[in-house]
Amino acid sequence: MNNGPMNHRPTNHLRTAALDRLVAADPGLVRLRLAGSAVLGIVLAVAALLPAHVPLTVTLVGAIAAMMTAFTVNDPTPGGQAVTLVLAFLTGAASITAASLGSTLPPLDSIVFVLLIFVAVYAQRFGARGTALGSIAFFLFFFPMFLQAHVKQVPQLLMALGVGVLANAVVRFVLLRRNAEAEFLRVRRAFRARLAAVVRAAEAHLAVNGSDRTRRQLRTALERLHECVLLIEDAAPDVVDAHAADRLRRRAIEVELAVQWLASTVQRTCSADLTTEVRDDLIARLARFRALMERDPRELPLISETGEYSRLLVEGSRIGEHAAPGDGVRKALAELALADDRAQRAAAPEATPDPLAPDVDNTEDTDEPAPKFAYDNRTRSAIQAVVGGGLAVLGGELVSHQRWYWAVLTVFVVFIGASSAGATFVKGVRRLGGTLIGIVGGVLLTPLVGGNTAATLGLILVCVFGMVYTARVSQVVMAFFVTSMLGLLYSLLGTFSLEVLWIRVAETAVGAAAGILAAVVIVPVRTRSVMLDDIAEVLDDLAEFLEHTRGLLAGEENVNIIELSRDLDRAVEQVRATIEPLTHPVNLRSARRDYGWHVLTTLETIAFRARHVAARAQPGQLTGTDADRLRQFTGRLLANIDVVHKALDAPGGPTPGTLVRDDGTPVSDRVDAAETRAVLSSLSHLDEALVSLGRVFGVEATDPRAPAR
Repeated sequence: MNNGPMNHRPTNHLRTAALDRLVAADPGLVRLRLAGSAVLGIVLAVAALLPAHVPLTVTLVGAIAAMMTAFTVNDPTPGGQAVTLVLAFLTGAASITAASLGSTLPPLDSIVFVLLIFVAVYAQRFGARGTALGSIAFFLFFFPMFLQAHVKQVPQLLMALGVGVLANAVVRFVLLRRNAEAEFLRVRRAFRARLAAVVRAAEAHLAVNGSDRTRRQLRTALERLHECVLLIEDAAPDVVDAHAADRLRRRAIEVELAVQWLASTVQRTCSADLTTEVRDDLIARLARFRALMERDPRELPLISETGEYSRLLVEGSRIGEHAAPGDGVRKALAELALADDRAQRAAAPEATPDPLAPDVDNTEDTDEPAPKFAYDNRTRSAIQAVVGGGLAVLGGELVSHQRWYWAVLTVFVVFIGASSAGATFVKGVRRLGGTLIGIVGGVLLTPLVGGNTAATLGLILVCVFGMVYTARVSQVVMAFFVTSMLGLLYSLLGTFSLEVLWIRVAETAVGAAAGILAAVVIVPVRTRSVMLDDIAEVLDDLAEFLEHTRGLLAGEENVNIIELSRDLDRAVEQVRATIEPLTHPVNLRSARRDYGWHVLTTLETIAFRARHVAARAQPGQLTGTDADRLRQFTGRLLANIDVVHKALDAPGGPTPGTLVRDDGTPVSDRVDAAETRAVLSSLSHLDEALVSLGRVFGVEATDPRAPAR
């Protein structure tokens, strides 16, 4: 009897571990809330329509409307979401009416369907609302075709559309209303879980003395932590005031920098000869620190109140000039513990103002808005999508006269959100792979329900949940849930057969091939071209960051360079998304993969050093002759940025100039203050990374004392 509590401990541990994994995988549980909103909206819409005894097709349109609005309406404010929902109803009503009328005029429906692809892809330039309305217009034209709706059903279909939109509004604004404080706490929990994941990956890397596999795991863990830091910064202004949010941003950056330093130190330590005792000791220290990180921030006292924290700091402070093996990791752990303690204090609701944080002005963004109508990559993608849609209609008709629209749907899916031919190819491969796997799901699930309507509806809701929950993280898994759901819908409509599912696969293959062919042949948008444009944006943000950093350090202006460093971060994230076709395993050319990884790693180094500068820079740190040297140094950096920018503007052309290496102007050892030396050191490392980036694009570098060739 006394063993009862002991028996529950493994269960509690597994439950806690599972919750931590969920929180880490979905910071803020945003995807969970969206998926829950979609399912709950469908349930409310179906419950409202059942008493009216409308046909099944009408009920399904209401359910689809509830799902699509939950999935696509993502305006940042409740007021903006309400406006988009009203516009979604009007847009959906027009699409449903056009689809029903088009069913009586066979050539018309395919023409309108293909033109809607252009509208939906082009509408992405209008932001979240444009993307939502474009997607809703397309899908609410598609589903009446799929359900074979008739003109006489239009009044009922519009009524069902209104019910579906209203159901989502009830869920969105009443039942599952966003709670900013609770979401912020969940993001903090996710941050700690991902921080623990980095430490766990460091343990694994140290345990095997370094390997390619553990190095990739460590890199992935760092990337996921960086995503979470950005989420903290986005969520903080909704919970705390502007000054507290700025303080929290600074502290979160410090933790991220400390974690990255720990990861780098562990990798360097693995190259040294360590005894088994030293290695085991370091792994044990990492494990004890991780145990602190994995605890819920609501229950966790400030780690400065724990004995482990005190031991970390004491041992870190004892490390002198003659460091023993493993002392680098011990010191990095102490710095990480200190940074985490400061971040916890900043995140606490009763946090007091940080005397070390500068009082900066958060000026509004004065960037000019992008033109709404222009012939650019977005327009070319829309043109390609129309051509791909036309090819999909022709190819889809050869496969099936009744279900050609699946091919057109695939074209839309591979083009939405794709910025280049390479991205379209990768999305097409993922879509086809997910569909093939989904066939297995449809074949296995449909016999299980055995014509049981309630069970079928339940599994459809499970598929909807899985589709929405995984849409942002895996195209393959999302396509699996979509195809499984369609198999269940066919079963519900009484038209299920294995032949129908294989037609779905064939149409998906036709659509993917049509989309890829159009992307490669029709006004092609090459991955390298888009990458160069995105890197140019990074350089623009870097130049702005350096100009304001110079003003801040010299005491000439008081500006929030943390916000500028985050603009740089987001620009690098855009390059990461653009460059994926080069680094993806589907690219069989290893030289191009290595090229892509080298470019991305160099840009990440630049962003990392900029974050380090932003976290440490204070107004007026450099004055007099130091400020003059700083101006010379940043002036040379800005000139180098201009040279690289010109090389990007004319790839393959004559070399626009030569990069000039560090001429020793802001020598860090001439400055007494440790914080200022750290800032200058990071600027020097940023300089080295910029020179490395120039070499990638054929720009040579020379010593300032040597004549340029």
